[in-house]
Amino acid sequence: MDSLTTLLERRPARWLLLAFISLLFFMAVDLRGSALGDLLRPAIGEPAESGLYGRFACALVVTALLMVNFAIVLRLPRHLQVLAVWLELLLLFLAFFYSFDLSYEFIGRKIGFLITQGAVTTIYISMISIAIASLIALFAALAKMSSNPFLFGISTFYISFFRGLPLLMQIYLIYIGLPALGFVIDPVPAGIIALSVCYGAYMAEIFRAGIQGVPKGQAEAAAALGIRPFLTMRKIVLPQAMKLIVPPTGNQFIAMLKDSSLVSVVGVWELTFLARTQGRSEFKHLEMLITASLIYWALSIVFELIQARIEAHYGRGDKR
Repeated sequence: MDSLTTLLERRPARWLLLAFISLLFFMAVDLRGSALGDLLRPAIGEPAESGLYGRFACALVVTALLMVNFAIVLRLPRHLQVLAVWLELLLLFLAFFYSFDLSYEFIGRKIGFLITQGAVTTIYISMISIAIASLIALFAALAKMSSNPFLFGISTFYISFFRGLPLLMQIYLIYIGLPALGFVIDPVPAGIIALSVCYGAYMAEIFRAGIQGVPKGQAEAAAALGIRPFLTMRKIVLPQAMKLIVPPTGNQFIAMLKDSSLVSVVGVWELTFLARTQGRSEFKHLEMLITASLIYWALSIVFELIQARIEAHYGRGDKR
């Protein structure tokens, strides 16, 4: 084992090992039926009949290109390396979708509607839901930390119940179950309620951990000065806890953005619902699903950048 570790620490050995693994992988994938097989036709003959030799030739060419690409990228500065990797993976991703022979004219006609109607509804539902979920999470976290057994019992039951049920089940229970009790509710409010109570249960633990992450001496010092507990929590504890609460809350919002697609089952005109219905109208399901996926990804990137700016803001505040 020690000799193997020493071998891998040497740069030529690492390159040889990477090339060997790449060669085996691309031989297993069998690239003879791709455009590469057609390009190598003069060397390997008919790709389908070239057998193991053709598979090896295709794998060898791809491995050589991959090694050259690694050598070039590694010579770049770090930030350019990251950019190059992103661009190359994005191109591979788009090439994968291009191989499906999609109708881009149909995508061009529908993408504006998906964004202006579907994406806007998705963001609208998600932002309202995360605001309500944050309030629920705060009260649930405070109740769970309370010495009052009644409040503690309600909080723990709520967190256990809504974390234990699938979100789809909660949507059905709220949309179908509440009318059975005499409360008729529209699809959009039902979706917002379901997302809020579900994510409020998860975020309650985030808020509790953030509040408990503030040193107890802060609250004790405030009590010694005669500051009331409510004012201590609002003015002293919560502002310090926010730098622990904000990063995971941002992750929860991005997760909620994608989970909001589940409210399409009750007829909410959000992104996934429109992608399904628009694709069904002309039997272009794959075009719409791929387009919706890329819109979700773009929205996630935007909110990731916003989250990074907010985290940087709290980091600067902590340094001051």
